[in-house]
Amino acid sequence: MPRTVARVIVDALSELGVRQVFGVVGDALNPLTDAIRGTEDLEWVGCRHEEAAAFAASAQSQLTGTLGVCMGTVGPGSVHLLNGLYDAAKSHAPVLAIAGQVPLAELGSDYFQEVDNDALFSDVAVFRATITSPDQLPQMLETAVRNALGRRGVAVLTVPGDLGEREVTGDRPPRFSLTPPVSRPDPAAGRRAAELLDRSERVTMLVGEGARAAREDVLALADRLAAPMVLTLKAKAGFEGDHNPFQVGQTGLIGNPAAAAALQDADTLLLLGTDFPYRDWYPEGRTVIQVDTEATHIGRRVPVDVGLVGDTGATVRDLLDHLATAPGDARDRSHLDKARERFDRWRAGQARLADPRHDKGLVGRLRSALDNRAHDIRPEVLAAAVDRAAADDAVFTSDTGMATVWLSRFVEMRGERRLIGSYNLGSMANAMPQALGAQCLDRERQVVAFCGDGGLSMLLGDLMTLKTHRLPVKLVVFDNRRLGMVKLEQEQAGLPEFGTVLDNPDFAAVAEAMGITGIRVTDPSEVESAVQRAFRTPGPVLLDVLTNPDEIAVPAQPTVEQGWGFAVAKLKEAVRSHGDTDGQ
Repeated sequence: MPRTVARVIVDALSELGVRQVFGVVGDALNPLTDAIRGTEDLEWVGCRHEEAAAFAASAQSQLTGTLGVCMGTVGPGSVHLLNGLYDAAKSHAPVLAIAGQVPLAELGSDYFQEVDNDALFSDVAVFRATITSPDQLPQMLETAVRNALGRRGVAVLTVPGDLGEREVTGDRPPRFSLTPPVSRPDPAAGRRAAELLDRSERVTMLVGEGARAAREDVLALADRLAAPMVLTLKAKAGFEGDHNPFQVGQTGLIGNPAAAAALQDADTLLLLGTDFPYRDWYPEGRTVIQVDTEATHIGRRVPVDVGLVGDTGATVRDLLDHLATAPGDARDRSHLDKARERFDRWRAGQARLADPRHDKGLVGRLRSALDNRAHDIRPEVLAAAVDRAAADDAVFTSDTGMATVWLSRFVEMRGERRLIGSYNLGSMANAMPQALGAQCLDRERQVVAFCGDGGLSMLLGDLMTLKTHRLPVKLVVFDNRRLGMVKLEQEQAGLPEFGTVLDNPDFAAVAEAMGITGIRVTDPSEVESAVQRAFRTPGPVLLDVLTNPDEIAVPAQPTVEQGWGFAVAKLKEAVRSHGDTDGQ
């Protein structure tokens, strides 16, 4: 018996191993969601906003490397997918989006809710197409999936409202066979890179997520080169922890002085699996070797002496074979030792800030008089408490902004921990829906979302999705009543804080009204016990912690201009009239 368009699509998703589809029901999607309803191993996760659905699908894809799927119905429903799909595209996550459309006969007539999906998704999708005949299946579906997986991006398949229930006359099982290639760079380029590394006295490695699958080979190379290893944020999961004696943390605005110095002190930089975009943080005049699977990434951030296009693991193994220094050969390790000593000193200082008793000491009292007169909770205290309480295989998500800063500095990606965030697009409101997608993969695995108060409130309705589907996500809200990163940007530019103050509700009370356990913390001495309680409590929990809005995340290399701008901004804020409450 011939299957319908909807049944062909849904059966194929099941065969691909997709276990959840995220979206909002209605209109053109009704045949598809009805087919999902009758499919035993495929779950429909009804969200309150399609943007959350796209973020959830992207998170699943990033965690598994397989296809994530979301759906948006005609017009606004598909438009709402866009931001989450941009995040997937920028994160190189294979996601299939099924978009609804008006009936075929109405296409091009400016029909109610009609949107040109092929134009709408033209910038975000590696493949986009509108099904205009059932006979285009299953080939068009196969093409969409192969593009998403093979090119690691977003594919959008648009289904008109009157097509989902029509039968596919040339029905056959879809075929999705796709073997990922393992490429190696030109051998001569590999030998040239090895020669440069052999001649270098001080090598520093900048390691990104693209090297995560080659962890052991990368560690072996760092040992042979006696090289400190600076990590991008996305490389934390996989390269942090006590079993990596080479890593010195992150660079950039969220980084630390040891990592910045390791880059500056090097005579050679080796970039592995990273497209770290912040050009100001690369030192000038160094020999640079870059390894990346994408030829277009070579040299687009910093001038490169040798570019090696290929799989990171295969390329690193070739470099190990070509290096003149054999395993165990003596190599000057002073550059590595100096970087690690700096990193250890910085971490010790950060640990003091994360002590709940910090503000009770002499230094802490003096500091509090300047930046924490309301005696709010230091965000460092909260992040460190979560790090201690969370499981070694927890999945963390973080909102863009200050929540990511505190996670970067105080949460160690040890064991099998994973980390997901909007680290390429930089969207707000991503942490909670990404945690939703992660938790759907495994209801037993601990999932922790580091939420900013601005980000959480932007998609607040999908707290109900956590409750409805009984997803035990732990939401840690850094409630500083501010758009914190914007406040910092303004003050570093010498501008007084403006437009960043948030009139927040009691988020814990909101969670309780939604049927979710809510815990509100205002006293630093209660943070540890509240975090422990949140992690012990079954089901979803929202931990609302009132943190200090004036906490400063000092960059790894603060400039004189930044410091002067901050001082000027604070002076302007201090002389405001009493009637101006914005920012006060």
